[in-house]
Amino acid sequence: MSANPTEIRAAGPKSFVPAAEASAPATAAKAAQPASAATTTVFPILIAISVSHMLNDIIQSLIPAIYPILKENYALDFGQIGLITLAFQLTASILQPIVGLYTDHKPQPYSLAFGMGCTLMGLLALSMAGSFHTILLASALVGVGSSIFHPESSRVARMASGGRHGLAQSLFQVGGNAGSAIGPLLAAFIVIPHGQGSLSWFSVIALVGMVILFQVGRWYSARRRAAPAGAAKVRQGPNVSRARIVASIAVLGMLMFSKFFYMASFSSYYTFYLIERFDLSVQSAQLYLFVFLAAVALGTIAGGPIGDRLGRKVVIWISILGVAPFTLALPYVGLTATMILSAIIGAILASAFSAIIVYAQELVPGKVGMIAGLFFGGAFGLGGIGAAVLGEMADWYGIVTVYKICSFLPLIGLLTAFLPSIEAPRTARA
Repeated sequence: MSANPTEIRAAGPKSFVPAAEASAPATAAKAAQPASAATTTVFPILIAISVSHMLNDIIQSLIPAIYPILKENYALDFGQIGLITLAFQLTASILQPIVGLYTDHKPQPYSLAFGMGCTLMGLLALSMAGSFHTILLASALVGVGSSIFHPESSRVARMASGGRHGLAQSLFQVGGNAGSAIGPLLAAFIVIPHGQGSLSWFSVIALVGMVILFQVGRWYSARRRAAPAGAAKVRQGPNVSRARIVASIAVLGMLMFSKFFYMASFSSYYTFYLIERFDLSVQSAQLYLFVFLAAVALGTIAGGPIGDRLGRKVVIWISILGVAPFTLALPYVGLTATMILSAIIGAILASAFSAIIVYAQELVPGKVGMIAGLFFGGAFGLGGIGAAVLGEMADWYGIVTVYKICSFLPLIGLLTAFLPSIEAPRTARA
């Protein structure tokens, strides 16, 4: 969450732990400093939370990356592949808003490390799974870890933003996108040659993430102790009626549906599409998936700062509706053009999410954790449902037909016209 104008500056550029442990007179002196001193962006914390997001999503991205192995080893059909994604993403989506709402009232700084621990247990269970049902349970446990990690880590990013909320969300999210891009590469060169059991090797990544998140938790905890009494004041919301706010959240939900249903076609089935349409090997298809996911990471970096400068609604317009010409052309071009269009699509679509998150947080002030949980959870849930639905469609009509149908989804971006224009907030909640 963003720094409150009355809060002290939490950390210098070379420290994870703020000056909360200083003497009482020093704390009082800092509290009396001008508000501008409290609005400094704490980049060490933003980098730490972004790196942790990367490590978390490297592990999570291994699940879809090993689908070809699981499909062959357990004779699964596309519908069962979709169910694996559904098990992971539904646990993540259902729990996230609940976790976010709870931590809005009772922040839990060390829940970040605990969430990564759940992801670690799910990873180890997946590496030893011997049946389809065990795979489902292990995937669901990874989803639980994600549901704990995302709301509080989004809150930390906002706390460290210094008022540059779009930038902070982009830095936080780009870590996740980078992890999602790196995961398939690691799967291509480690898991596919060495088999399902090699997933356990990645437990080192989870352990490193737990150490980093424990340090972030210390900063978060000390930041809260250092805040002066009465600092946590709920900010004024935009001059928009309650009914309009509810309608706007519904529109954002439809835009999320458009984005993440389409993204599900890539995250779960892009390798199968390339293998069927262009007769690529599994390893080559993973490299093409990396190109797409790397473009997603680049688009995420751009979306937040552009939203800070030009407004969130402008970014939402461009990133959802603006991608439609490219998605409509994708199913009808050759391999090279497919790679180029996929990269363009990934970059443009990815710029939307940080803008949507910050727009919603400004629309509903004082509920940063709940909004983060709702939208991150919605992303996972829609992705899981999309994977299951698209998997069944692929079984019935073929994977190429699925991409032709999905190409029309970005046209839902026309609904952006119904979103109100809101000004950036002037005050914030700690």
